[in-house]
Amino acid sequence: MFPLSEIPNSVDINVDMLRKILDYSSDEIFVLDGEKRIVFVNNVCEKHYGLKPKDIMGKYNVELFEKGYWKPSIVPLVFKEKRTITIKQTTYIGAELLTTAVPMLNSQQEIELVVITSQTLQAYKSIKNDQEQLSTKSLQDRYISNYTPLTNCEKVKNIIKVCEKIACVDSTILIQGESGTGKGVLAHYVHSISNRKDQTFLKINCAALPGDLLESELFGYVEGSFTGANKFGKKGLLETADKGTLFLDEIGEMPLSLQAKLLEVIQEKQFIPIGGREKKTVDIRIIAATNRDLIEMVKHKQFREDLFYRLNIMDIELPPLRERREDIIPLTYNFLYKFNDKYEMNKLISQECLDIFSNYSWPGNIRQLENTMERLVITSDSMIKECDIPDIILNNTSVQTQSIIPPTLDDAIDYVKKTLVTKSYAKNKSSRKVAQDLNISQTRAVKLISQYCSNE
Repeated sequence: MFPLSEIPNSVDINVDMLRKILDYSSDEIFVLDGEKRIVFVNNVCEKHYGLKPKDIMGKYNVELFEKGYWKPSIVPLVFKEKRTITIKQTTYIGAELLTTAVPMLNSQQEIELVVITSQTLQAYKSIKNDQEQLSTKSLQDRYISNYTPLTNCEKVKNIIKVCEKIACVDSTILIQGESGTGKGVLAHYVHSISNRKDQTFLKINCAALPGDLLESELFGYVEGSFTGANKFGKKGLLETADKGTLFLDEIGEMPLSLQAKLLEVIQEKQFIPIGGREKKTVDIRIIAATNRDLIEMVKHKQFREDLFYRLNIMDIELPPLRERREDIIPLTYNFLYKFNDKYEMNKLISQECLDIFSNYSWPGNIRQLENTMERLVITSDSMIKECDIPDIILNNTSVQTQSIIPPTLDDAIDYVKKTLVTKSYAKNKSSRKVAQDLNISQTRAVKLISQYCSNE
C-alpha cells in the first residue's frame, strides 16, 4: 500500500464525467427518489428495454411497469421492507435480469433514494429469490399480453390501442401492410385479449395452397366427395375454429370462387362442406391480412367488392420498419436474446452494428431483421461486429455519420479508420485487397485488420 503521503492527488469528477463513467458500466444503474420517480438511468437501459435514458428519466416507476416494460416490479417490496432485495426480472424485449435494489435511508429511516442495478442473465435460468413473493395473480393481471407487438413507435402504439377497443367485439378485421411487418403477430394479439382468448386461434396462408386444396382446408368435405378424399370425410378449419378466431393471411391470393363462399360465412355464419348438402353453423371471428392493394384489385375485378367491404369493417395499416426506426434497436435486442437462448449462446452486438441497422431500410421488415439476427448469432464470434453483417445490408446502408462520430478528435479518427477497414475487409476478405482498396501498405493493412476485425 502507498504511504498516505505518496497517494496521488484525487481527480475532480464533475457531473458529466460521472455520468460518462456510469454509462460505461455493463450493468444497468437505475436510481429512484423517495417518491418512486426515476432520477437517473444509464445507457444500458436501451439494451434492456429499447428505451433511451431521456425517455425514462422523470417518469414514475409505476408508469413503465404498468406498460409492461418489465416484470415483476421490485420497487413495492423494497419500499415495504426497506432492505436490499434481489429478484429475477424479464423485460418486454426478452432480457432476463438479475436485479438488486438497495434503499438509502435518512436519519428518520425513510427512503431518500433507491439504487437499482441489473445485469443480464443468459445461461443462468433458475434462481431462488423474492420473486415468488411477488408472483400473485393481482400483479400478473397487470402485465400486458405476451403477444403484444414490441414497439416504441407512437403510430404502432395507437394501433395497439385501437386493437384493445375492437378486441371485445366480433367485427371482422383487415390488417394491411408490407410483408414481414408483423400482421400475424397483431392478429394473434387481438385474439389473446378478446373474449375468445381461451378458444382456438387458427391461421391459414391463402397464398400457400392451390384453390382446390384451400377450399377443402377451409370448408372440409364429406365422405366420397372426390377421388383421393378421406373415406370418413374431413372437418374444415372453419368448423375447427368454432367459438375461436380464424386468421386468413394473404387474403388477396384467395380465388374469386372461394371469396363468394367466404362472404356467406361472414354474413350468415353458415357454410356447406364440399360434397355436402346440409349447412353447418359456426361462431367464429375472422381476421384477414394482406400485403396487396385490395382497392386496386377490386377495380380490376381481381377481388370481390362486397367481400372487401365486409372484411374492411375494421381496417388497420401496419407501417413498414423503415417508418418506425425507433423499433429497430429494441427488436434487434429482442431477437438477440431469443436466439442466444435458443442456441444456448451468449453473443453480444457492437455499437457499429446497431448504427448500421438503424440506418438500413429493411425492405423485408421485421422478418428480415429476425432472420439476420439468427444468422449473426449462429455465425459470429463472441461479439457481432460490422464485418459479420451480410453484404446486402452493408452495401445498401446510408450511415448518418454526424450523429455517431465520437466528439473528440482522436476518437473520431479512430472511428473513421475502423469503419473504413471493417467495411473493406468485409467486402474484400483479404489484407492484400484491403491494402489496394485503402491505398496503404499490406503490412499496415494486416495490422489494422488484426486491430479492428480480429475475433474477440
